[in-house]
Amino acid sequence: MVTMTKKNLINTISKENNMHPNDVRIVVQSFLDKVTESLSNGERLEFRDFGVFEVVLRKKKIGRNPKKASEPIEIPARNAVKFSPGKKMRQIIETDDTTSLESSLDDMIQKSTKAEMIHA
Repeated sequence: MVTMTKKNLINTISKENNMHPNDVRIVVQSFLDKVTESLSNGERLEFRDFGVFEVVLRKKKIGRNPKKASEPIEIPARNAVKFSPGKKMRQIIETDDTTSLESSLDDMIQKSTKAEMIHA
């Protein structure tokens, strides 16, 4: 399995759209900052066809100390980010055809770009 890093993502987007990597970096970082800020404020983020990010409360539970398996430890309740993929993303991931994946991703990008132009 290959890992897509932020740097790889920025370079890929900049090449595909003939943009300077620094311009793409600013947009990607702004997006990530806004997602983090929104989630930390308890907001639910919904991106059509992509998925939903939301903060959920993980209940406290009893675990085992890895160094002393006989010793139970309490794992405190905490907030965690949950991601639920959208219908289109699930369909794309479930297909093994990379051509289908690329065309579906292109369709998602074009639809979101058109929506941005309409709302701008």
